[in-house]
Order: sequence, then structure tokens, then C-alpha cells
Amino acid sequence: MNEQSSEQTDEDTAGPAGDRAASDPATETFVAHRNLLFTVAYEMLGSAADAEDVLQETWLRWVKVDLAQIHDRRAYLVRIATRQALNRLRTLSRSKESYVGPWLPEPLLTAPDVAEDIELAESVSMAMMLVLETLSPTERAVFVLREAFDVDYDEIAAAVDKTPAAVRQIAHRARKHVDARRPRQTVSQRESQAVLESFRSAVDGGDLQGLLDMLAPDVVLLSDGGGIKQAAVRPILGADKVARFIIGGTAKYAKEIVTEITMVNGSPALVMHLDGDRDGIMAARIEDGRISGLYYVRNPEKLSRIDEANPLSRN
Repeated sequence: MNEQSSEQTDEDTAGPAGDRAASDPATETFVAHRNLLFTVAYEMLGSAADAEDVLQETWLRWVKVDLAQIHDRRAYLVRIATRQALNRLRTLSRSKESYVGPWLPEPLLTAPDVAEDIELAESVSMAMMLVLETLSPTERAVFVLREAFDVDYDEIAAAVDKTPAAVRQIAHRARKHVDARRPRQTVSQRESQAVLESFRSAVDGGDLQGLLDMLAPDVVLLSDGGGIKQAAVRPILGADKVARFIIGGTAKYAKEIVTEITMVNGSPALVMHLDGDRDGIMAARIEDGRISGLYYVRNPEKLSRIDEANPLSRN
């Protein structure tokens, strides 16, 4: 079924938290699936702000739908959200070409239940989100819907305007691409916490050798300042260069360094404070007991979602 169109009304702009009656079926259905829709949009876009915009666009279309003609409301909402996210993803792909330095996903403070859902935690991890950045918009939509949310091929086909046969081929191609680049092993929360604790201790103490002990020889550090805060404009490669960049950078820009571990995107990460001010979030990719990837988000425009837990859901 195609999305219906009509003139926007004051009632439509109120949104699910506006003045519509609590018993309204459209509102109830949207609210019931809001966390799912946000998670779908975030995994496709890597931006919470853009995911929220997708939710608003989805709502404006949803309230114009004749619910009597909808067999599966959840599936139809996911279809609308996917289409809106795809449109925005294509626009974002063009704007990222002019982004200053590496672009990293917007980190989200997440509740403990996200970490307990291993598949969800992996799908929203910073490492996986960066792998998804290497897919085309359509490949990313198909992969996210199929692998993270187990949407059937017919529904995905309706969402991306492809045939089910074409979607199967896209899913196979995207899966091969992701499997070649994703972390080789699933790391338990206990191991991640232990590695981050040791890493944190070395950072706080300015311990160069301690950092070298925690970093894989071929570790890669990406830092995202967005042209607002100073950051390396290219990836930093190798344990020695990464360790010296961290030690030298923190010593250069701060007298006091304080770090704390928190749950970001379903995994432990460091919140960095320099001279009493929050400087950024540093997430890690861990393999074989060492850190193989570091992702340092300093862009202040991407740090608004780490004060309150974001509800993510696959249901």
C-alpha cells in the first residue's frame, strides 16, 4: 500500500505527545513502536538528531493512513520510517563529503538492557556503525532491516521499492561486505569492562607503556571534532603513534584529566573530562583482549545524547 497524502492539519503537527486523545489508535500504535522506529532510523543514519526528524516525518504520514486498511501496523510503520530514513541518508551521504576530518556516529548513552541484548548491542556498536557507513544507502537499509530486526524480504522490498528477489541479492552482498569488516569475535561485557578499566588507568596516569600494553599493534584511532574542536584529520595508525597521540594530546590541552566508564551504544566507553569540562566520548573496538579501534567523538554537536539513557529496541 502506498503512503497516503493530504494537507497537513494542526492535529497532525501535534505529534504523539500532543493533544490527540490517549485512546486514539494511531497515537497508541505509534507510541508503542516509537523506540523500535528510533532504533531503525538511528542504525540507518548514525545520528540521533536525524533519527528524531525521521520519527516526526513518519508520524506526519502515519496520522493520514486509513488504519482499517492496514493488516500489520508495526510493519507499515517500519516501512514509512525506512523510506524517510533512506531519503535522509542519501542527503547525508553528500554532506559528509565536506565534513572536516573523520565522521563518526553520534554516541548514545544506553540503558543496561541494551547491553544484555547481545545482537542489539552489536548492531549499534560504534565499530558496527562504522562498518555500515561503507554500504550504499539501499544496502544499509536492507542489511539493518534483515539482520538487526529480522524483517521478511517482502516487507523490506516494499520499504526500499525493490523486488523480493532483488532484496535477497542485496542482502547477500551486504552481508558478505559486513562480515569481512566486522569484529571477528563477540566480546563479553565483563571482558570489555576489564580492558577499558586498564586503558582508563593508563590514560589517567599518563602511562605510555600501560597504553601500549592495551593496544593492538595495528590499532586505528579516529577522532571527530567536526571542525569545531581540534582533532586528527586522518586516522592514526599503530600502537606507538596512537599511545603518543593520547598522552601528548591530553597533556597539551589539559592540566587535569578525569575519565569515567559509562555504557555507550551498548558497550563500555570512556567519558573524557579535561580541566573539569567534558571533552568527548571514546569508544573502543576490542579483539583478542586488546583494543584494535578507538573512536573519539569531540564534536560538541554530537554529545547531547550522553546525559540520559536512550531507549533502543528491536521489538
